[in-house]
Amino acid sequence: MKAHIIEFPKILDPRGNLTFLQSPQQIPFQIKRVFWTYDVPGGEQRGGHAFRQQEEIIIALSGSFDVVITNTDGNSEKFFLNRSYYGIYVPALTWRHMENFSTNALSVHLSSMVYSASDYIYSIEEFKGIK
Repeated sequence: MKAHIIEFPKILDPRGNLTFLQSPQQIPFQIKRVFWTYDVPGGEQRGGHAFRQQEEIIIALSGSFDVVITNTDGNSEKFFLNRSYYGIYVPALTWRHMENFSTNALSVHLSSMVYSASDYIYSIEEFKGIK
């Protein structure tokens, strides 16, 4: 499966809208970890790694940012996230970084694994060598 945008359900209400996530309807894995990034200074990037096994969904809960993904075949694609009812599914063995954060951007990450340092690939050269 390739990286792709997932549109989450929206319940429209004049008092304020609601979006929800349920597994397996919107999340193609069991969520084992949730983390978020915020207060990213202007011009900074987050990410810059791949996972050997972990799958992830990234959602912009507030503000906006780009998610740049690179597959093991070397092809890259940029996804612009700016709505809390869209997320990007990022499969294992996909290099990713986030950039162009707006002021007060807040991203939440849903992960298929608990934190494991050995699952991270921090070297782009090592990543490019994986087939």
